[in-house]
Amino acid sequence: MKKIFPIIIVMALAAGGWFWWQHRGAAESGDLTLYGNVDIRQVALAFDGNGRITEMAVEEGDLVKAGDVIGRLDTHSLELQAKAQEAVVEAQRQTLLELKAGSRREEIAQAQARVASARASAELADLQRDRAMRLVSSRAASQQDLDRAEAEAKAANALLDQDIAALDLILAGPRPESIAAAEAQLRAAETELELLRHEIALGELRAPADAVIRSRLREPGDMATAQSPAYALALTDPKWIRVYVREADLGRIRPGMTAQVLTDSFPDQPVEGQVGYISSVAEFTPKAVQTEELRTNLVYEVHVNVRDEGDRLRLGQPVTVRLVEEAAS
Repeated sequence: MKKIFPIIIVMALAAGGWFWWQHRGAAESGDLTLYGNVDIRQVALAFDGNGRITEMAVEEGDLVKAGDVIGRLDTHSLELQAKAQEAVVEAQRQTLLELKAGSRREEIAQAQARVASARASAELADLQRDRAMRLVSSRAASQQDLDRAEAEAKAANALLDQDIAALDLILAGPRPESIAAAEAQLRAAETELELLRHEIALGELRAPADAVIRSRLREPGDMATAQSPAYALALTDPKWIRVYVREADLGRIRPGMTAQVLTDSFPDQPVEGQVGYISSVAEFTPKAVQTEELRTNLVYEVHVNVRDEGDRLRLGQPVTVRLVEEAAS
């Protein structure tokens, strides 16, 4: 023990000297050392639609890219409704095409034939009426025969006028109002189909951004609602460091200052960053923050934005931040 004790004393003095030298160098260079924790944004991701979950595609800790499908709902009934609506849309589209195309040649020919037949009948009825008038004048026919012939002539001419009007309608084609109404019905049917397809698409849960799955909160077979998150995601970009600075050092910090973030895991590989948000309101130091001063001192919250290309920083990880005061001048 007598031999070991002097060695321990020497090692302690050497460690103390090294610590003093490091802090002396930082003080002379004007660097400001702060302590804080890594912070990132989190997302509670839920399905937009309601239904039974059929698939949860990722596990906790998995990396996902923006747009990746990470969950699905049962949309079979919606798909059947969409197929039925597709048939309705197609039927309405064909109706509109028929209206725009107008009458066929065969329909026009048929109407013309009816007009010709009605005209012949009307001419025959007129001849019979004229004959009846001559016979009545010569007293060869009764007044009753003349009345009957005049009625038949009027009826035949009325049928002729009716067939001529029908031919005119066929030649004129459908009214613009009828075409506009058919177009509106087609748009309504297409909108209903688009709504069904949108509801089907809501059955897929997609990652909103590049992230890490922090928690898997639902399982296949569960009923999903828009109010119940299925996953908790941690966004990998951006990341920042939450630190607190004393009022005495507040004048040494400015937005845009260069910062170096050091961790115990990679003490020789600092992550570059810049000072971003600086709080304008003082507060008491939170208990989770490491400082060398008393916890009752008032401090200001500061965010240091970092470019963690190597993905070395983790949520809540304690870090040391060194700010170079020369970068602010």
